[in-house]
Order: sequence, then structure tokens, then C-alpha cells
Amino acid sequence: MKKYNVAILGATGAVGQEMLKVLGERNFPYNDLKLLASKRSEGETVEFQGKKYVIEEATENSFENVDIVLCAAENNISEALSPAAVRAGAVVIDNSSAFRMNEDVPLVVPEVNAEDVKKHKGIIANPNCSTIIALTALNELNKYSKIKRMIVSTYQAVSGAGINGIKELDQQIKDISEGKPVEIKTFQHQIGFNLIPQIGDFDEMGYSQEEMKLQNEGRKIFHNPELKVNCTCVRVPVYRSHSESITIETEKEITPEKARELLSGAKGVKLTDEPLNKIYPMPLDTSDQDLIYVGRIRKDISSENSLALWCCGDQVRKGAATNAVQIAEELIK
Repeated sequence: MKKYNVAILGATGAVGQEMLKVLGERNFPYNDLKLLASKRSEGETVEFQGKKYVIEEATENSFENVDIVLCAAENNISEALSPAAVRAGAVVIDNSSAFRMNEDVPLVVPEVNAEDVKKHKGIIANPNCSTIIALTALNELNKYSKIKRMIVSTYQAVSGAGINGIKELDQQIKDISEGKPVEIKTFQHQIGFNLIPQIGDFDEMGYSQEEMKLQNEGRKIFHNPELKVNCTCVRVPVYRSHSESITIETEKEITPEKARELLSGAKGVKLTDEPLNKIYPMPLDTSDQDLIYVGRIRKDISSENSLALWCCGDQVRKGAATNAVQIAEELIK
């Protein structure tokens, strides 16, 4: 089996560390491994599969002899360094939003549109975590009957904001329990014992950046420019795994029974739908694994050809790191 030289750009962050873990779990055929981060992390060591790797500062000259770059860096870093990696001959799989909506950059969820990987010109984009979770859950339903419209509410864990989101929730819970004033740094308001209906800046219509991603990215991944999505994104005091309440309107009716049949064999999905036995998807059950759990499937009683469901998925893994590694696997097939 051919082996590939792989670099992880942003290797010290939560997603970068998870990418490394997933590469090992999935036995990705890597030869040389290069871990890249900011200058402040330069020289630190990471042990992986019995070998120690030294973190290198990421520069435009970091990509010589690299075949695949898994990018877990922020937009500005990806915008600056991904083109340099491509010029050096690498293919970049980018978890940032920097290139997602570029016409010549495939946006890929392997369970949904793996064939789009072949269209790359050096960069392949990883979708937003909430988009990945929703579209993995909905793919088989969309194939059976085209989805015309979606109403979605997301309940997004604090780890979606990185390690600082986790630290802030931890500290606020501790301070509240001890009767101390709460300090707010990462989120717009107190997140401990609270919900915040804002993720990203608002546009002129009152929708946040995060809320528009599901429509814009969903249209591209489903190859459906007419798809309409109304989304509300909420930050919740949960450590890991995003949850989504989804209502879909389809061209022809999908009964709850048919939906369960389709989802029981869907790639990347675990049907968890026995509400009378109190069995349904929850963040605690879906963390640290790669399946999207789907349940609470029921007919939307307010509209024709409309179905409601609830899903949960680990946004650090399937919503980011694992999806990127799966794209790499498609790339080398």
C-alpha cells in the first residue's frame, strides 16, 4: 500500500489533536508526519504511535515533500498558507470556512457527495460542523425525496468555540457554585446555566453567520441551489456534541416508518428512535465517536410532505476531524 506524507496545520488545537488521533484510529497510510502550529508552540513534542514528533512553526516553506495537509487552523492562517501548500504540490483538506464557497473548491461530506473530491484543484473544504451533522442525517431522506425546505434549530456545545469555551464553562460553574462573580471572556454572555441564541455576527436580516452556513453549504453539498433553510443557532452549556432539531419539507411524502427504514441503513447514521422507551439521541451518548444519532422521527402535523426529527453528533470528530480524514481517504482511493 502506498503511504503518504501528511502535515497537520494547527496541530496543537482541539481539532488538530483530534485529527492526529483519528489518523491513528483509522490506520491512515501515512509515511512521514509533520505537525505545524504557531511559533509559540515550536519545539514542543507530541508522542504518537510510539514516536515523538517536534512541533514546527508553520510558514510558507513548511510543505516541501508533503502530499496531504489537514488544515485545522483559523481562516486567516488557512488563507495565507493553504495556497503555499498547493504550490508545493500538496492537497489541502481545510477545516476553516476560508474556501468553502469558492466555486472551484469542493465542499465534501463523504457519506453524501464523495464524488466531488475528484473535482479539486488543490483544496478541498470541510463543511461547518452543524452542516455535516445535519446533512449526514438527512442524506438518505433527500435521495428518496428531494428536500425543498428545512427549519433547523441547533444546540451547539461550548467546545465548538475551542478549548477556551470549555474552560469558560468550567470556570463559570465553579464560580457560581462558590457564589463568586462570573467572568465572561469567550462568549457574549454567561454560558453557565444559560443559553445564548447567537453564534457569529448578525447580518442585516438578523441572521448570524453560523445560521446562514447551513443553507449556503447545504445547497452546494446537495447540489440543490433552490434549497431553502431557516436556521437558529444556540450555544448551550454542554461540553461536547451538537444537537439539532430539524423539520424538512420534501417533494413527496416520507412517512415516519419510511424514514426509519431509510435511516436504518444510512451511512454514518445510527437510528436511535424508541421514544416510548426513552431512547433518543443525546450529546452524552454521541460524544467521542463518529456516527450521527437520529431519533424523535415524526410527521410534521403543521404541513404536508413534512417530517420532523432530532439528531446529535460529535462536532469535534465527525463535525471536523473525522470528516477531514474521511476526505483524505477518498482522495487516495
